[in-house]
Amino acid sequence: MAKRDYYEVLGVSRNAPEAEVKKAYRRLAMKHHPDRNPDDKTAEASFKEAKEAYEVLTDAQKRAAYDQFGHAGVDPSMGAGAAGGFHGAGAGNFADIFGDVFGDIFGGGRRGGPQVFRGADLRYNLELSLEEAVRGTEVQIRVPALRSCETCHGSGAKPGTSSTTCRTCGGHGQVRMQQGFFSIQQTCPNCHGSGKTVSDPCTACAGQGRVKQTKTLAIKVPAGVDEGDQVRLAGEGESGERGGPAGDLYVQVRLKPHEIFQRDGDDLHCELPISLTIAALGGEVEIPTLDGRANLKIPPATQSGKNFRLREKGVRNVRSGRTGDLYCHATIETPVNLSKRQKELLQELDESLREGGARHSPREQSWASKIKSFLG
Repeated sequence: MAKRDYYEVLGVSRNAPEAEVKKAYRRLAMKHHPDRNPDDKTAEASFKEAKEAYEVLTDAQKRAAYDQFGHAGVDPSMGAGAAGGFHGAGAGNFADIFGDVFGDIFGGGRRGGPQVFRGADLRYNLELSLEEAVRGTEVQIRVPALRSCETCHGSGAKPGTSSTTCRTCGGHGQVRMQQGFFSIQQTCPNCHGSGKTVSDPCTACAGQGRVKQTKTLAIKVPAGVDEGDQVRLAGEGESGERGGPAGDLYVQVRLKPHEIFQRDGDDLHCELPISLTIAALGGEVEIPTLDGRANLKIPPATQSGKNFRLREKGVRNVRSGRTGDLYCHATIETPVNLSKRQKELLQELDESLREGGARHSPREQSWASKIKSFLG
């Protein structure tokens, strides 16, 4: 009898990823396993067929050969279904069948071994002034982290001694736990996955292989960085456990508030107070920029809220090289602490302006007309 297509057996597409193949197999194995269907030859045959398909499609080389040549491209001796059939609770045991499937979930499977753990990534918030962020700078930072113990070089054992193979897991770092139908591999509770135990621990690190240390690092900040920008320093995070690789350090930029400017991307904004006289008659005012001072011409009859744009007086973008603009937002300042004479002069000016009506105060007259219309 001709064999069915393996993809058809598992009900997956030909480009299905390995995770999808495992999921499909797990579903069929749960349904047809002989332990759940005693004396059911049909279920046994379906289980054997699914297992054979799974073993081929989760092996990269076998799957490539199968995709190119079909069943003829797969060595029959490698498949459980073609290798002498199913023999009950021996090689086809539930534990062996689900070891590979659940290994990815519970940390191992039959392919497991002593575990090493990558060190944790760290984040450091670097506060910069606006000037430092715009021009670039070089700073030194102190980062506390778990570092490999220099006394025992990360082994956890006292100098002159060595670790021994864990008796609980036999050096595999994992133990098998039987729960009903399932056999799940878990991290060894004695050695915590290392496969080794330390009988005479290092006194400097108490057998942990790592100690808390503060490391000083020099950080070169490129010109133009902005709030939230991040610099990654590979391998400068915490040291890994049991010889594992170190994590990374992520330096994140935070900008301190500036007394004059507010930054918006590559543009800068500032408030520009203008006296009542200059706003009415026009004139020239001095404004600050990141490059020094500049003079800005104020046209007559300038109103509060008018924006003045100075091109390329903002921030040079760290990636594109484009330079933003500086926006000055005019605010007309009302005179305070007036003398009696100054008040009299303003009163005379107000009476003179009112004689001109809308010619001198068009916005005020328009507002009055709108109120009159609204109130009927």
